[in-house]
Amino acid sequence: MKLTNEELKQKIIELKNRLSVTVVAHFYQRDEVFEMADITGDSLELAMKTKDDNAEFVVFCGVAFMGQSVKVLSPHKRVVMPKAACCAMARMIDGIYFDNSIKFLEERGITKENILPITYINSNADVKAKVGEMGGLVCTSSNAKKIITTALGEGKKILFVPDRCLGQNIANQMGLKSMVIGHEGNPSEVDIICYDGFCSVHQLFSVDDINFYRKKYPGILIATHPECDPAICDASDFVGSTSQLIKFIQELPAEQKVAVGTEFNMVNRLRPKNTYILSSTKPECPTMNETTLEDLYLTLKSIDDGKPINEIEVDETTQKWAKIALERMLAL
Repeated sequence: MKLTNEELKQKIIELKNRLSVTVVAHFYQRDEVFEMADITGDSLELAMKTKDDNAEFVVFCGVAFMGQSVKVLSPHKRVVMPKAACCAMARMIDGIYFDNSIKFLEERGITKENILPITYINSNADVKAKVGEMGGLVCTSSNAKKIITTALGEGKKILFVPDRCLGQNIANQMGLKSMVIGHEGNPSEVDIICYDGFCSVHQLFSVDDINFYRKKYPGILIATHPECDPAICDASDFVGSTSQLIKFIQELPAEQKVAVGTEFNMVNRLRPKNTYILSSTKPECPTMNETTLEDLYLTLKSIDDGKPINEIEVDETTQKWAKIALERMLAL
């Protein structure tokens, strides 16, 4: 007989109380899963917070690259995921595609020694390792500008992977020239060369959506995530990472209306009034929403049974170089 959500929640609480586990959940998780977490946050925040946690198991409710980041930064921890769902953006690049991007630049006269790669944290461990090996580093949406500013000091061409939108938006903010691999442009004439990856959820927002809300609610503010297309960010009143969006919206006067361009689950729990979804469709991340209460319960039960499922493993070489890339970012 299938358990109800309330029954599942009770069993999850009982298992959490009995086991040496910490349940962590990303902001984009379903509400009922998010409510069961001991630690919540964005991807890097979760990896950092779990470093200081003493539980034997980290039960990570998110997508695979996030669980990998925990394992890379804390290799001694056992990391399991109720669903090892793969972020669509992270799937757009792997080690082979990364090497092909380097080859693309070399064929256009830019030597490998003159390329400094930066990978958005929304990438799998093998890509982070490739970046680390080349002397590059990781960035998040909140620190990308600082990372790129520092990187420019080395006088090299920046290869930014995998999110073209984040790379272009930061370039626009800084008054830099950018191009996207496979699109029009000469790598020798720009500062940042972006890989042609993107977040499918953040592509759902349009300038028409912004115009609709501005017309319907004069004085409304538009707040968007930098994974959105540059045209969306250029037309916004505020652009920021997940954590920055939360802070910005929570500090607004209660009567100030705001339309938000990011994942539905997070926006839906921000404020009870005067907060709108900047889309005519529901911008819900399909992979983040794969994790259910039942998945969380079964994962905890597998630990209790001594047979943990979906345990994250990262080979020693990948772990070494991916950690170096992450630690270069943290050092800044």
